[in-house]
Amino acid sequence: MLNKIGNGINTILMYNLFFVCFCFLWFVIALAGRQLNFPLGFDIWYSLWPSLIQPAISILMAASILAGLVGLIRKRLPSSDQGQIDLDSSNRD
Repeated sequence: MLNKIGNGINTILMYNLFFVCFCFLWFVIALAGRQLNFPLGFDIWYSLWPSLIQPAISILMAASILAGLVGLIRKRLPSSDQGQIDLDSSNRD
């Protein structure tokens, strides 16, 4: 169960990271175009900032923290392999 949650969080993080990187690249290009008086969508980007881009950045940060916590919980929980005797180790002599 914890494995599925961790994998789901990682998938969301991956897609969200690409979206945030795309938005940042769009911002840089649009800002350069605005400085050169060449419209490259800065006004559109700015209108999407509070409703789409800020929440995407917030989700990325929250999911990163959550993924870190899930990783810590995984390390601290005993795995199913502990406590079992390895029968093959006695035959390695």
